[in-house]
Amino acid sequence: MGKGKAKRGIPSKGEDFNSWYPFIVEAAELVDKRYPIKGMDVWRPYGWKAMKLIDQLTHHEMERTGHEEVNFPLLIPENLLDKENALVAKLKLAREEGVDPDDLRIEVEEGGFKKEVYWVKHAGENELEIPMFLRPTSETAMYTMFPLWIRSHKDLPMKIYQMVNTFRYETKQTRSFIRVREIHFFEAHTAHVDEECASRQIQQDLEIVDNLMHDLCLPVIKAKRPVWDTFPGAWYTIAIDAIMPNGRTLQVASCHHYRDQWAKAFDVKYEDIDAKQQYVHQTTYGMSERLLGAIVGMHGDDDGLIMPPAIAPFQVVICPMIRKNSEVDTVAKSEEIANVLRKSGIRVKVDSRDIHPGQKYYDWEIKGVPLRLDIGPRDIDNNTAFAAKRTGGKEPLPMDDIVNECRRVLEEISNELRKRSQIHTQDVVVPLIDLDNVEDGKIYELAFDGTDSHAEQIEKTTGLSFLGDATEPYADERPCFMSGKLTTRRVLLAKTY
Repeated sequence: MGKGKAKRGIPSKGEDFNSWYPFIVEAAELVDKRYPIKGMDVWRPYGWKAMKLIDQLTHHEMERTGHEEVNFPLLIPENLLDKENALVAKLKLAREEGVDPDDLRIEVEEGGFKKEVYWVKHAGENELEIPMFLRPTSETAMYTMFPLWIRSHKDLPMKIYQMVNTFRYETKQTRSFIRVREIHFFEAHTAHVDEECASRQIQQDLEIVDNLMHDLCLPVIKAKRPVWDTFPGAWYTIAIDAIMPNGRTLQVASCHHYRDQWAKAFDVKYEDIDAKQQYVHQTTYGMSERLLGAIVGMHGDDDGLIMPPAIAPFQVVICPMIRKNSEVDTVAKSEEIANVLRKSGIRVKVDSRDIHPGQKYYDWEIKGVPLRLDIGPRDIDNNTAFAAKRTGGKEPLPMDDIVNECRRVLEEISNELRKRSQIHTQDVVVPLIDLDNVEDGKIYELAFDGTDSHAEQIEKTTGLSFLGDATEPYADERPCFMSGKLTTRRVLLAKTY
């Protein structure tokens, strides 16, 4: 790190990511961690705007695919949690014993989210007859209402979503966006006539993931979680893990296929075309503010953030070069250019502070604004604005075509971030050759069709976790790493957050 950067106090991302990340999160004014409850950060305007822009992309995908937005209460009565715990306990036991869940009795068992939730036991001075808790997620709240909304096959598919805060008592070390106690959360819940229809919804969810990750320029792995790491209430789970710069993975989203298991517990039925009662099949798709954490970690550098243009609060910052006694009004010209850009839908900020240009550059570099335009007297004479890309590279842009030119450069920046992500993935994801020779900072792939004991042996020897079966298997059969049996299953291992 050069002397200039050392003076700024920014830790080296490559040498000390664990110090760099929390420094950048606060220095870029995304959140303030000084609120007097650990793990509950205060969103600052710049960070909240970035998160809301991610939400906006998600809203667009939901509307495009026929989902409707709802908003459920924050509080859930304790008896609904008991109902969920009983279901989860039964499904977990059925999985362990290899039997049909319907063959087991439901018994209430401590488990599920009970040890993670925040409880509300008083209203004023009155003790509540039935305690309530702050939602950790919304299955129990929603599925209590589904039987009231779903009567006939004509009511299906039902596809709803909400963006809310959820609460979990996180006992591990908290880290902004990555591990917090109050979580900005997106959840989509759907109900379908049968398993096949629900499976098509999962495929649509994965297409939505592809669209969002393209806009966020994030490298991700989509993998079907192994049985022992699947939520017991789900038939299967597909997790979406962002690849972080240190080779660890961060789960940013997940899709659950529930079949009709939750419907049986909550009595969610419909009348089919033959006037017979059937249980619905359900799915969920969830994401959280971890997406912003992945963006910070993946795209930032030793100068600060680099915001993907799709979610940058300001896509362009204009810095007028203010000269004393100058006859040219660079501020007025900058505002004129800014108004042209704003009318075209580009998010822009004019920094007209009368301070040294270097200080302005530093402030916007650390916030990761994709494109900076400098406008001085000479630029105005040449009818150009001098453009500096946050990803590197400078060029003059003609003011007469400033909208199209800015759009072109912003797309170049997005493509550069995607290219860097692709290269990072290629460098990090490597074949597993030797269990005793595992390199830190790598994600390993292998052909695997072995037993649970084989998997446990691999995890214990390597210190890595099974991410599960990649959604893209091998094109040709390969011998299983442990058993030698031919398979196309492509399994991924990594250190996770």
